[in-house]
Amino acid sequence: MTPSRDISRLIEIMAALRTPVTGCPWDLEQNFATIAPYTIEEAYEVVDAISRGDLDDLCEELGDLLLQVVFHAQMAEEQNAFAFGDVVEAITRKMIRRHPHVFADKDGDLASSHVKEVWDRIKAEEKAERAARRPPQEAPSHKSLLSGVKAGQPALTRAMELQRKASTVGFDWNDPRAVLAKIREEADEIEAALDRNDSEGLAEETGDLMFAVVNLARHVDADPEAALRATNTKFERRFAYIERALEAQGRTLEQASLAEMDALWNEAKSAKQSSPEERKQAGR
Repeated sequence: MTPSRDISRLIEIMAALRTPVTGCPWDLEQNFATIAPYTIEEAYEVVDAISRGDLDDLCEELGDLLLQVVFHAQMAEEQNAFAFGDVVEAITRKMIRRHPHVFADKDGDLASSHVKEVWDRIKAEEKAERAARRPPQEAPSHKSLLSGVKAGQPALTRAMELQRKASTVGFDWNDPRAVLAKIREEADEIEAALDRNDSEGLAEETGDLMFAVVNLARHVDADPEAALRATNTKFERRFAYIERALEAQGRTLEQASLAEMDALWNEAKSAKQSSPEERKQAGR
């Protein structure tokens, strides 16, 4: 098996990895649910390469993301559901249909400001067609205000969109301080779950706390994803300070106590506050 620029080679490789007995044991154990987290992870890797302006890395990460598509398609083909070619056909049909000003009406001269209107109208038509094809038992019993919030978004983003949608009918806090009080309430409920040694309750209450924090971010006009990304960067910088300080002493992280590392953390915190770029990422 040799590398190739032809997509068929990647499909062949994936099929070989999923072949019983001769394939890869790890690949053979996977299913849609176990692969889904990797699909999300690879999409984030693509975004990260773009944000760093690293086109070489972007090429590689796009390949990793493409592999996820091929992996899912291979598993679907094994179940006689669909194959990679069906995926390609479906998206090409969709792109042609959603761009009638390019592919259908050769004389069309649609302004860019109207392209989104056409796109949204055709998407709505497609959604209605999919709903009509569903078996009756799959049809929702009622049309929820929140139905339009996409389920496939990252959890932080979807929490923000759910809250925004609910706020359009007045289901919202009027003051950020009220949200802050809710955060304290959720923290108290986590403490109660800890006292009960309730592992399921802890997971649920932690989710409630995170949802409340997203709500606070929305009320103070901060993007929670960007804010957390900036905090991650800050954490990495301060932890690196600890590593460098210990290395200068001829010591490793394993040789230092928590108290010593905490003291160095505070040194890093005092030495350099958040950079302007980090504040910009977490900003409004």
